[in-house]
Amino acid sequence: MKILVGVDDSKHSQAAVEFVKKMTWPEGARVLVVSAVREFIPVYTEVYVPAAPYSEQLREDMFRSHQELVSVAEKTLRDVGLSTEAKVLAGDPRTVLVDVARTENVDLLVVGSHGRTGLAKLLLGSVTSYVVSHAPCNVMVIKIT
Repeated sequence: MKILVGVDDSKHSQAAVEFVKKMTWPEGARVLVVSAVREFIPVYTEVYVPAAPYSEQLREDMFRSHQELVSVAEKTLRDVGLSTEAKVLAGDPRTVLVDVARTENVDLLVVGSHGRTGLAKLLLGSVTSYVVSHAPCNVMVIKIT
């Protein structure tokens, strides 16, 4: 069985990792921990200020931060005896998770839900809603109650 866990820096993501950690999985189950770094688009820069160096540094910092997130999640899962792998990829988290689930032939995709509604959901989008609708596999949504 191959399980994909989508992580970010939220407590909802941590709840998803904790859920996977506490479950009993079939022998030989493999867990793939994935985090997606959204592309940085500078909204405004002065004509005389080069945006590229700032953008590249920010991108590197974001990748480093996401790498730390997946490393912590991977260690948490490895410590309970699960076989793990971690990836940090560039792109929209919605499409990254669905694409990885498809290319890796994942059996279960586990994500945490922020539970946004209304305007916040409209403006920020819903990774969970998209994943549930488009994933080629079963999706488990972990909510904090």
